[in-house]
Amino acid sequence: MTYPQALKDHLAGGATTLARAFAVTRKDGVVLGFTDHDRDLSFDGVTFRAGSGMTAKAIQQGTGLSVDNSEAFGALRSDAITEEDILAGRYDGAEVKGWLVNWADVTVRALQFRGTLGEIVRSGGSFNAELRGLAEGLNQPQGLIYHARCSAVLGDGRCKFDLGQTGYFDERIVETVEDARVFRFADFAGYEDRWFEKGRFRVLTGRAAGLVGAVKNDRVRAGMSREVELWQALGMAPEPGDRVRIEAGCDRRADTCRLKFVNFDNFRGFPDIPGEDWLMSYPVGAGVNDGGSRRG
Repeated sequence: MTYPQALKDHLAGGATTLARAFAVTRKDGVVLGFTDHDRDLSFDGVTFRAGSGMTAKAIQQGTGLSVDNSEAFGALRSDAITEEDILAGRYDGAEVKGWLVNWADVTVRALQFRGTLGEIVRSGGSFNAELRGLAEGLNQPQGLIYHARCSAVLGDGRCKFDLGQTGYFDERIVETVEDARVFRFADFAGYEDRWFEKGRFRVLTGRAAGLVGAVKNDRVRAGMSREVELWQALGMAPEPGDRVRIEAGCDRRADTCRLKFVNFDNFRGFPDIPGEDWLMSYPVGAGVNDGGSRRG
């Protein structure tokens, strides 16, 4: 790692005034600053709080494409990182930056680490969080799948479908919640049965605001009532009165793209590739074998 000359001079001086500072940027835009110094530090528009209950071990770094990593640990505190926010998934994949800084002159500093938060383990009122370097992304599978169904995500840059169109989303006030997973609405008409299956369920207001779930079942019940069930419980349960947004679901089939979303021009699958029956077939003597296509 190359340090600025001012920091090199400070390190060469023998007696140092150094501290570590970390900035955590969650996906909902919240930025939190932490330092292991005994007073707050401020730079780059972030206040790094002392005594916040978070510190970090030494950062391991190497040359080449090896993954830089470290570990952050600390106490769960109501004014900093809370157990409630961790359970809600608010720190999953959060961006992390770590500096070595001269606390006597914060302009003298070096960015030592940049990456994301990985696995977070809670135990006895404290937490340990893995810090993953930028090279971690190289461990992820890349490329597209040659498959009959669409490989795009509904509404993304490849699909290009606008989920803000009337009829493809609905915003509702939460009425009844069960286990942060099953939501029941007394009056929810205007959409076909199973219209929202495989869609997204977003919490817009309340303590759970920002959480997103995937819809497993969407059933129209007696009268105009509706029951929406998620695949997995949200990390924090929305409360009655909170506002949620439910988006239409896509099963990635060609017919769904064409008929439900009228978006077949952007279909990213291969619906006409041969199936397993064709791959396992063999030549037979009966019938016409001229290589042409036939419908039977």
